[in-house]
Amino acid sequence: MQKDKNVESYLKLHLIVFIWGFTAVLGKLISLEALPLVWYRMIFATGFILLFIAVKKIPLKLSRKTIIGLLFAGLIIALHWLTFFKAIKESNISVTLACLATGAFFTSILEPIFYKRKIIAYEVLFGLIVIIGLYIIFKVEGNYVYGIILALSSAFLSALFSVINGKYAVKYDPTVISFYEILGGVLCLTIFMLFNQSFTASFFQLSVNDLIWLLVLSSVCTAYAFIASVGVMKYLSPYTVMLTINLEPIYGIILALIVFNDKEKMSTQFYIGALIILSTVILNGVLKNRKK
Repeated sequence: MQKDKNVESYLKLHLIVFIWGFTAVLGKLISLEALPLVWYRMIFATGFILLFIAVKKIPLKLSRKTIIGLLFAGLIIALHWLTFFKAIKESNISVTLACLATGAFFTSILEPIFYKRKIIAYEVLFGLIVIIGLYIIFKVEGNYVYGIILALSSAFLSALFSVINGKYAVKYDPTVISFYEILGGVLCLTIFMLFNQSFTASFFQLSVNDLIWLLVLSSVCTAYAFIASVGVMKYLSPYTVMLTINLEPIYGIILALIVFNDKEKMSTQFYIGALIILSTVILNGVLKNRKK
């Protein structure tokens, strides 16, 4: 029974990762800057999750310490999305997603700290190979340096969030976790934007096109995908989750090429660098599976 649940969770995770691959395309289709885009995404998603909670009559009661921890995790995911969409705006989808694949490398560093396990030698070696892949991308896409730095920051934040969330996922309802985390993210962004005086009349004037894509982004790509991803963490390790998430660049780059065509075509050297990173991530997963 447990084995069937693991397989079901793994297949569901692949669907979620495919949806997240489409998220990058939506980030390009929506004309808003990264900060308002993420704010709208999170506040709409909070509404969708609250509606789901009301229909299912799910209790939200948790200890104060747990709620504070979830709100903090929400800040991490908000910063991850903020740097992710900012990276897409500053570079493009292909560059951002290729750099996002370094998330498994960051996870291999963070997991020993959070879960008190030994550092594995071949993970360090793979980390060095990942750096070589990144060097190639930096070299051929020098005009996207700021975008690459933002994407790497997003990958680190994604890994940090995955490791933190792994501790909560095995104990609490995924919908409740998702509600408090996304609420935490939108509250932190709202406080920052209030101090920054970002809430002007023009801020709330959305085009029909942006509104439609924001609703898709916040419902399917955020509310559903977020709850489902937390749910699968009950049966899959944080590293397995992060490893599978690293297929997001493959799905996203293919979708970007289909939707945007020539705008997303990169140089041969870029694809070599991206292939080095992705191959390292996949090989890492193969070795871990064989060891188990």
